[in-house]
Amino acid sequence: MPPVPPTERRRIPGLRLFTMTAGLQRVTLIVGLGLVAIFVFVAIFAPLIAPYGLAQNSSDGVGFVAQQPPSGQHWFGTSVRSEDVLSRVIFGARTALFVIAISLVMSLVVGVPLGLVSGYIGRALDRVLVLFMDAIYAFPTLLLAIVVSIVVAGGQSSSFGGVLSAAVAITAIYVPQYFRVVRNATVAVKNEPYVDAARVTGASTTRIMFRHILANVTQSLPVIVTLNAGDAILTLAALGFLGFGIEPTQAAEWGYDLNKALSDVSNGIWWTGIFPGTAIVLVVLGLTLVGESLNEVLNPLLRTRRALSPATVASDTLIVPVLEKDVPAAELTAAELDRVDEADSDPEGPAR
Repeated sequence: MPPVPPTERRRIPGLRLFTMTAGLQRVTLIVGLGLVAIFVFVAIFAPLIAPYGLAQNSSDGVGFVAQQPPSGQHWFGTSVRSEDVLSRVIFGARTALFVIAISLVMSLVVGVPLGLVSGYIGRALDRVLVLFMDAIYAFPTLLLAIVVSIVVAGGQSSSFGGVLSAAVAITAIYVPQYFRVVRNATVAVKNEPYVDAARVTGASTTRIMFRHILANVTQSLPVIVTLNAGDAILTLAALGFLGFGIEPTQAAEWGYDLNKALSDVSNGIWWTGIFPGTAIVLVVLGLTLVGESLNEVLNPLLRTRRALSPATVASDTLIVPVLEKDVPAAELTAAELDRVDEADSDPEGPAR
């Protein structure tokens, strides 16, 4: 009888990433994903969840009482502008999601190709791009965001103009980060054998960069994107707090609401500031937990160090049956670490 080829088991996307975690790290990942999922859900279905409009201060012809404490009609109370605080917080999640999505997509679209071109082509183009990106990176981030927001907004008060100006301002901060990560990784792999083989076969420069190199230099980008998403919320809140954010009648923004709640604190009115501030803390906390968990899972060196026992760490020698050799843990390559991790996660594979 001819041998039956093994059938490949279909796995749920992301399940292997989840199974690679354990203990406190898994709890951290679950908590972070839960907070992010709630944030995305609230942002998408904000018009259906919010009891009132983002700038609504009356219902059925009756105006809301300004600075009313939390009650059955207004769960989070009302603000100094007689607006429902709960509705402002919910619509603020939608604004934050839009700004994060636009800014991170634009940062990737601009930073990753520039990093590839600079790292692969090199020469004068590389020196000019590195000098320009380093100059932007050295600029104070919040001051740079304020300047870009003023230039892009151009006095517009529409919701799209405010969101776009905030997104472009945040994009200007993160483009140098993606450029530097991709450029350094491209310089490290552009002389690898698989790249030389592509050159020998006559592949064009564009095909080599985006077909052969791109997939091998973007492993760390998911972690950076997740962490930058949390930082983008803080930057957006800072812009709104300083008055350079979005027009309050066009879109709700947590930073602007915190600014208007400053005068309420001395009068014992806590609900106008505590709820927008809590929303910022929870969303940033969720994104940070997810980013840190992904970093520990996707970084092969961290995976190996967690797997080593104290006695093994002291000897600094890793016995790897799947590689059929005893090697120092520090000398394993990334490919060998991945093989070790796959063998360790396979219950039918050899133990190390």
